[in-house]
Amino acid sequence: MARILITDDEGSIRKTLREILEFEKYDVDEAADGLECLVKLKKSKYDVIVMDIKMPKMDGMEALERVQLLVPDTPVVMISGHASIDTAVDAVKKGAFDFISKPPDLNRLLITIRNAIDKSALVSETKVLKRRVSKFKTQEIIGGSNAISKIKTTIDRVAPTEARVLITGQNGTGKELVARWVHEKSPRSKHPIVEVNCAAIPSELIESELFGHEKGSFTGAYKQKIGKFEQANGGTIFLDEIGDMSLSAQAKVLRALQENKITRVGGDKEIRVDVRVVAATNKDLRREIEAGNFREDLYHRLAVIIIEVPPLNQRRDDIPSLVEHFNKTICNEYGVSPKKIEAAALDALKQVNWSGNIRELRNVVERLIILSQGSITKDDVMSFVVPTSAENSHKLREIFDKFNSIDELHQFIEKEFNSYKMAT
Repeated sequence: MARILITDDEGSIRKTLREILEFEKYDVDEAADGLECLVKLKKSKYDVIVMDIKMPKMDGMEALERVQLLVPDTPVVMISGHASIDTAVDAVKKGAFDFISKPPDLNRLLITIRNAIDKSALVSETKVLKRRVSKFKTQEIIGGSNAISKIKTTIDRVAPTEARVLITGQNGTGKELVARWVHEKSPRSKHPIVEVNCAAIPSELIESELFGHEKGSFTGAYKQKIGKFEQANGGTIFLDEIGDMSLSAQAKVLRALQENKITRVGGDKEIRVDVRVVAATNKDLRREIEAGNFREDLYHRLAVIIIEVPPLNQRRDDIPSLVEHFNKTICNEYGVSPKKIEAAALDALKQVNWSGNIRELRNVVERLIILSQGSITKDDVMSFVVPTSAENSHKLREIFDKFNSIDELHQFIEKEFNSYKMAT
């Protein structure tokens, strides 16, 4: 049975709407003003809120904004005895599901509430599906080395708390995966984790990306934009490569962490946000502080818990399990059975200098799957991964020189996989 909260300062209106909606088999609750509405929302869950636009203590428009922060997915139907087109448009712009004049037309009211309930149910179902997909896509942290075991233990201890986490390590070591597991094992996992790659966003746009902007706030701002902090409300924001963030953006992030409030670019209204911040960097932030590139006060805000992800060269014992994992994953993507990998090949891979870390290892495994004949041997590793001599480099060059174009190479790869698939 759908639950509806009626918020109106007129008792007679609340009584009339209650009787109508209860006759339609809805579970109805009441609030006399915006403050009481917010109190009830903190204690109970409702599928739809019907709210008067003019109320004492806190009017409906202010209450609407607070409701959206508290329960952003719950539809709000605004009603008013002083309706105008401008008022209706303003309410819908600020997030109201619909706007109905008093006294409400009974049929329209019931149809609007039914549509709002359908939307609420669809949003809830979509969230469940997204969580399932998210959990499916979140890969396990592969490896049993002491360093990885320590990271897993730290995640288990830190994730249930609200402590901010700073993840450090070289490019390609898996910092994003660690961040996702901190979120996945936290009470915030029902809400989104929003990623921001600070290194990929130009410095003049980073503030708009993080905090949003108002329409007309700068050239090209044709409409209002909701920033990443607002998108992550209730969940986690992952600030990847935060060492590349501009000092002006750092100052605003610091304020957001201190006050749990943000202000959109070009706006003057403070917006309350509830997010957990997980940051990552491949830089030594202590050195960046000394060089004047990073704020020390922001560092101390972020580095409550520091998780250092080691380079692959320091966890070589994990290479066999990582190779087997990538072998299964990549072959599954190509629609073929995993290739057999000889023990000598795994030993040879453990001796490689992995400057690109796990990202490089995955690419190498894919290369070996494509270019090796039958099982993956030590000779394959020496030929296609470790061209330490002119002879080995020449062998690799000979393979690619057989093809006149990338299309020919792709056709060859497809043919080899089809042959392998039929053989297995």
